[in-house]
Amino acid sequence: MSKYTQITKENLKEFVNKFYTTILKDNVVGPFFIERLGDDMSNEKWTEHLNTLNEFWSSMILRDGSYYGAPFPPHATMQGLKRETFYSWLTIFNDVLDEMYEPTASMQMKDVGSTIANNFINRLGL
Repeated sequence: MSKYTQITKENLKEFVNKFYTTILKDNVVGPFFIERLGDDMSNEKWTEHLNTLNEFWSSMILRDGSYYGAPFPPHATMQGLKRETFYSWLTIFNDVLDEMYEPTASMQMKDVGSTIANNFINRLGL
């Protein structure tokens, strides 16, 4: 597969699905998602979450204004999160970006992902 040279709404959806498919297989990050959403990405909770994430990333990267939520509060109530959890999340995030996109296309998304992970770490006091 050739890599995408730009981020679009369509390939962003593909990214979100591939990223969370990978997350579910990860021993560090996966259990947090499985606990909240289950291990079947076609269930109702996952479908809603993936739609929210597509809107979130579309708003962050494409600036289309489709997301109106607050991403931090659900994480504030999760037990067992560690700094390493967010570093693992970020590593997987960047790896999937590298698989799918040319570096010039993924640079902004990597920066946003890093900022979000670090903000969550700080706000959670990790």
